[in-house]
Amino acid sequence: MTAVIDQPVEPATSAKSVRPPGRWAAPPRPTWEEEPGKVGLAGKGLVLTIACLAILFPLWIVLVTSLSSRKTIDQAGGLVMVPKGITFVAYKELLSGGQVTRAAIISVLITVVGTLFSMAVSVLCAYGLSRIGSLGHRWILMMMLATMFFSAGLIPTYLLVQSLGLTDSYLALILPSALSVFNILVLRGFFMGISQELIDSARIDGAGDFRILWVIVMPLSRAVLAVITLFYAVGYWSAWFNASLYLNDQDMMPLQNVMIQLVQKQEAPVGLGQAIKTGELSGLAVQMAVMVMALLPVAVLSPFVQRHFKKGMLTGAVKG
Repeated sequence: MTAVIDQPVEPATSAKSVRPPGRWAAPPRPTWEEEPGKVGLAGKGLVLTIACLAILFPLWIVLVTSLSSRKTIDQAGGLVMVPKGITFVAYKELLSGGQVTRAAIISVLITVVGTLFSMAVSVLCAYGLSRIGSLGHRWILMMMLATMFFSAGLIPTYLLVQSLGLTDSYLALILPSALSVFNILVLRGFFMGISQELIDSARIDGAGDFRILWVIVMPLSRAVLAVITLFYAVGYWSAWFNASLYLNDQDMMPLQNVMIQLVQKQEAPVGLGQAIKTGELSGLAVQMAVMVMALLPVAVLSPFVQRHFKKGMLTGAVKG
């Protein structure tokens, strides 16, 4: 039998087995991950405060000026920073059924219809491209990526819209900008991150592609769908170039184009022009009121979608 040599047992209280409390509890973190001190917190708060003021102060001036009377605007010599009485005359005149009201309704309809159409096509395209092995998905993806770097240009696009008979039509405000390759790629990356086993189990149960997309993929993709919907909606709501290019009838102009006419003082809407000339209403208050009306939908919807940005954009951009 082999002799067993007793090894000296190291005391439990030796310096090797006992670590000083708190010294080796966790490995040191990088400098950028360390908890900031009081000076760092104060600096961050100061920078964020300055950034917020730089964004909110111009909006405050626009809002206060739109709610000010002609006398207050004349005393301030232009834009009003300190409110001296509030009046809604500018908004009342704008929403009294004239050109601005019609333009706002047109913008809302174009935004709703265009966003629904763009989301439907983008989701279908992204889901098809996310299924590895689908017919021609690689070549289609390469062609779509090429459009992000090369485009036909303004003149060929205008000639194409004109040849299709879309000039002086609201379709000219939707179809030329209906798709965004970037948004499709974000959706595709998110769809590819969904468990393939979950989709395969649905196929075994007899579900087709459309049912899988509607019942499984879309409910799991609420975050990215909300973000992309906001992107499309803001794009349609803020668009003005297509209307100035393809529309000749002033009665068909959306809100953004009417706002440009007011700000540049090219043409005042019917009814407002006489009120401004007679001194009943300040032209500057009307301009600021139209700006507020154009910014209000985006400012109202953004906070509800803000919580989805991190999950929707980062996950969709990284995966796939």
